[in-house]
This record gives sequence, C-alpha cells and structure tokens, in this order.
Amino acid sequence: MNPYSYQVHELAYMAFAPVRAVCEAARFWARSPLNPLSKTQIGRNIVASAEMFERLTRRYGKPAFGLERTSIDGREIAVEEEVVWSRPFCRLLRFARDLPAGTAQAKLLIVAPMSGHYATLLRGTVEAFLPHYDVYITDWADARMVPAREHFDLDDYIDYLIEICHVLKADGGPLYTLGVCQPAVPLIAAVALMEAANDPRVPDTMILMGGPIDTRESPTAVNLLAEKRGSAWFRANCIHSAPYPYPGFGRLVYPGFLQLSGFMAMNIDRHVDAHVEMFNHLIKGDGESGEKHRDFYDEYLAVMDLTAEFYLQTIDTVFVEQRLPKGTMVHRKQPVDLAAIHRTGLMTVEGENDDISGPGQTKAAHRLCANIPQAFKHDYVQKGVGHYGVFNGSRFRAGIVPEILAFNGKFSHALTS
Repeated sequence: MNPYSYQVHELAYMAFAPVRAVCEAARFWARSPLNPLSKTQIGRNIVASAEMFERLTRRYGKPAFGLERTSIDGREIAVEEEVVWSRPFCRLLRFARDLPAGTAQAKLLIVAPMSGHYATLLRGTVEAFLPHYDVYITDWADARMVPAREHFDLDDYIDYLIEICHVLKADGGPLYTLGVCQPAVPLIAAVALMEAANDPRVPDTMILMGGPIDTRESPTAVNLLAEKRGSAWFRANCIHSAPYPYPGFGRLVYPGFLQLSGFMAMNIDRHVDAHVEMFNHLIKGDGESGEKHRDFYDEYLAVMDLTAEFYLQTIDTVFVEQRLPKGTMVHRKQPVDLAAIHRTGLMTVEGENDDISGPGQTKAAHRLCANIPQAFKHDYVQKGVGHYGVFNGSRFRAGIVPEILAFNGKFSHALTS
C-alpha cells in the first residue's frame, strides 16, 4: 500500500481547479446573449465541451433527498426529513408526513447499502413507499468525515441495526425492514441474533433485494474477483490513509473513488456512450435530456469512503469464505444461526439481469431460514432488470413495489389488534 496514494489523488483534483475555472469562464462567455457566437454551432460546442470537462473533473458532494411532498389518496402531503437516532457512522432519517391526526401506518426501515454511494441512491425507493408507510432510512457516514478514534466494522453495523429495530419497535407497532444489496447480509444476521435471544422487538418482515446471501450461486465477476484475490490482496492494494484536513485524517479507508472506478469499469462502454450522448444533447440544445443525464450522474458519481475494518471483514465474511451460507459466521463470538428465525417473514427480490448479485444469491435465504413457515416466505424475480432496476425505475415501481406491499400486508395485524 502506498501511504500517499490518497494524497496524490487529492492533489490531482486540486491541480485541475485553475483549468475548471477557465472552462467555467469560457462557458459563461459562450452562452452570453451578448456573444454573437452563442447561437451558433461553434458556441454550442464550446459550451458543451466546457461543461463536460467540468463534470468529469468535479468532486461530487453528498446529494440531498429533496423529497418535499408525496401523494396519498389523491391528496398532496408535505414531507419533512428529521433525524430520530444517530451514532458516529449513521443517522436514522425519518420522512415525516403531515398526515391527519389518528392515521396509523406501519413503519418501514430501509437499510441503505454501505458500498461507496450515499443513501440518496435509494431516493426512488423511498419515494415509492412514502404513500404507504412511515419510512425511515439509514444514512451512513463518509468514513473520512468521522474522527479516526471511532471504530466501525461489520459487527458494529449489525449492532446498529439491532439498536435501530429496538428504537422503531418501542411502541409495539409493525416494523417492516428492507435491505438493498450489501445490507442483506447484516440485516438477516441481525434478525437471526434477535430471534436467538427471543427479542420481542424483532421486525415483522425483512425484504432482501439483490443481496449477496450466498455468492456461490450464479457467481458474478465481482464475486469471483473477491474470492480469487482474498482480503490480503485488497488490504495491500485498496486500503489507503484518509488525507489531511478531513476529520478522519489518518484513518485507514477503502476510498470511494476506487469503488466508483470498479463500478464504472464493469460497464465502461455504457458510461462512455452516455457521456457522448449528453455532449450531443447539449450541442443540439436538448436541455431536458441533458438534465436527466446530469441528475443520474450527480448521484452516481457522489461517493463516500468505507472504513478498512468494515470493508475487509465484509470481503472475508461474505465473498471469500461465504460464512453465512456455510453456517460459520459469528458476531462477537456468537454464532449467526439463520435457523433461529421463525417469527419474521422473509421476502427476496432479484433482478433477472443482475450482474452484481447474480440470480439465486438472494433466494438462497429461503433455504437457509428453514424454520420460517412457508406461508411467511415469498420470492420474486423481476424480469428485464439489472442490479439498479431492483430498487429503482419503472419496473421497480410497477412490478416490485406491489409485491412488497402485498407481502407486508400479511403482517399488518398489529395495526388493528
């Protein structure tokens, strides 16, 4: 590991600052109505080129959810974000809605992935469920923004989820949980540990979406690479020290920009084509199509760092040694026994074309949770979608959301009992 690699990355970013400033000035000049070239092909080429360069060299900050309203039974309802629980590495956000007094709806905890992107990547997921549930989401912290004295690994992640369930089930009402991709493993582990302890605040359901429960099933390029390399290779090549002046200065992290590079390399042709297409839209003056591209990449290119201890423990536990399906996973020396789960309903959702968590990897949870009654289980495969389509997009809204609503509906007795 080169201890200065992250610093070099930061210096490279700063080195582009003067060029970005020049590009911004050129774009302003080329778009000015006082410039006779602004409406010409030359002027539009200058504007498009300047914007593309600025976007390709920009640092993308943490996006906002921006969900201010939802519609329930044809009525527009105001939505307000509030923090209801927090720890050094996570804030629990609630999307409070201005509902009529006495309105009762079950709580839905959306466990966002801690895999490089911010929780706002699930904006569409939150938006789809706002009319139906009292929605909460885990807002994970960027490791470089947390003081280095704070520790966070996979065991801490599971502890956080158990504590959050205790908070949300304190009133005894129904609690549904939904883990998207990476958190499928810590979520099902947390439920297993709560069941083994006969915890009365165990969630009523868990929906696992595109998660790596058993990576031996339909292994993808991501799974095979991790298994082949092992954690020692990742420690030597992917772990870096967070640079000054971030609050986490000196902390060992898996940088978000490395994770993003891996994501983009898997579909580099698609990303290149998308940027070429945006360039052409800008030249033609097609602002609407260009705006869609901006919105997607403003989200996709905003990344966060992970703690080295969390990242490496996850690589070993989930991808290299497959401890969960083999029955060897432990949490603070306590076995994680999925057979202990018998009160919580289980639904799995997979994408037919998922190239991150292959079809069958999430469904394996049904085989492992042998003591959940069959009536409390449901598996759903969405045709024609990849990994992103499992939790966002038109097929998610039209196909997956109704399946989840129907499944959770079986466990809504606590609202009326």
